[in-house]
Amino acid sequence: MRQKPGTPKLPADRVVKDIRRRTRKHHSAEEKIRIVLEGLRGEESIAELCRREGIATSLYYSWSKEFLEAGKKRLAGDTARQASSP
Repeated sequence: MRQKPGTPKLPADRVVKDIRRRTRKHHSAEEKIRIVLEGLRGEESIAELCRREGIATSLYYSWSKEFLEAGKKRLAGDTARQASSP
């Protein structure tokens, strides 16, 4: 494959990173909750769950932490329900 004159050649690793960045999957809140709840059930290991879902284990644990912290705040009464807020 020939390059046009004047076009700089990018290193292969840079091209791969750009492709991965553009094709990265964005998970909805419902998907994140489903994955975290599956992990909390404990029917399979976290590593197997993450492999099946195509996510890193560190990402699973950050979602899990956020999920549990939000529940903790809600149970402590730190947030007001929308129906009761002015």
